[in-house]
Amino acid sequence: MPRPKNEVPVYKHHKSTGLARCWVNGRWVSLGKYGSAESKAEFERILAELRSGVPATSVAVASESLTVDQILLVFLKHANEHYRRADSTPTDQVVEYKRALAPVHKIYGHVPAMEFGPLALKTVRKAYIDAGICRTLINSRIGKVKRVFKWAVSEQLVPVAVYTALATVEGLKEGRTSVRESEPVRPVDPAVVEATLARLNRHVRGLVEFQRLTACRPGEAMSLRQCDIDMTGDVWLYRPPQHKTKHKGKKRTIAIGPKGQELIKGFFTENASDYLFSPSRAAEEYQAARAANRKTPLYPSHVKSNASRRVGANRKRKPRERYGRQSYLTAIERACDRAFPLPADLARKRKDNGRMETPAEWRKRLSADERERVKAWREKHQWFPYQLRHTAATEIRRRHGLESAQVALGHAHAKTSEIYAEKNEGLAAKVAAEIG
Repeated sequence: MPRPKNEVPVYKHHKSTGLARCWVNGRWVSLGKYGSAESKAEFERILAELRSGVPATSVAVASESLTVDQILLVFLKHANEHYRRADSTPTDQVVEYKRALAPVHKIYGHVPAMEFGPLALKTVRKAYIDAGICRTLINSRIGKVKRVFKWAVSEQLVPVAVYTALATVEGLKEGRTSVRESEPVRPVDPAVVEATLARLNRHVRGLVEFQRLTACRPGEAMSLRQCDIDMTGDVWLYRPPQHKTKHKGKKRTIAIGPKGQELIKGFFTENASDYLFSPSRAAEEYQAARAANRKTPLYPSHVKSNASRRVGANRKRKPRERYGRQSYLTAIERACDRAFPLPADLARKRKDNGRMETPAEWRKRLSADERERVKAWREKHQWFPYQLRHTAATEIRRRHGLESAQVALGHAHAKTSEIYAEKNEGLAAKVAAEIG
């Protein structure tokens, strides 16, 4: 068995030169004359930096030129530890950084980090443009690249001049570039939501209804637990343990009125820490309903064989205790497909052997024009959870004003709420008719 490596540097004597040195981050670092007070002080400084979590000493960095890839690797290690919620679960930021840094690694990974300047950053931006990304997302990813080098400056991995130069690259301006614009998130038609609800299981339907009644974020609805609700007053107060601005020290309180209270009471369990909307309990309820609706008697000899043939019995991943962003979105997309099936000429068809064509075969069969028709159909008949927040915010603003919408959405500034709550164009038309 090999001897474990000693991660702590050791003060050593290089006899041929009479200098003291130590091994740090894969290289020898010279400390000065062996046995001198200066060399021992420098050695103590290096140990102190390593104990504080600094990834590399300034001595090591100053004597070598790190490549862009080395900077990215060290940053991603930092990001994995930094971008976490209070319960230590990772946020989506690490994935977003990896996507933003992919072209940086591909084009400039081998280049010395000190040579990565504004023109290199613009080349990376051109790669984003060629990939068909919208303007706002391109600006967001360029901002992430800048933040990587800003962090590298704070860790003494690159000179401050590198980040200062990158900061001069401005974001793409609306109307001054040919890059496509993203479509703003609009409220969803309540009639479309109502048609979809009948195709959802009880728990996903509860998520949708709770969002419609409270204007909360999807993540806040998915994290709802009885133990996080203050039920002492006529209006209950839900304080999610995790929310979007918690890392900024802000608090979030969601008011639950009589309709919302009546809704969530049907999801309470004996354990107050259970998530109210749960995929695992939804699966159990589905199996119980199938058993209750069974037409033929259940003989003992059938129990064992049925257990192995039951839907979901052989899943490698069992249903979780709470919904995630993707599982919630997928449930809604599938419900929309069932509520609003594609026209017959665009839908998947059965092959000669009686089997339904796979999604890949279906996409391959469609022409470019048919794919555009499918896209247009789904844009009209499909929606996603965040639209519910926009719909609720618009209704609150229409009935009670912008300030009420700001409070319900949990925004610090009314300007942010205007993004979610659509202006009352009907009121503007009425005013114009009377005075114009």
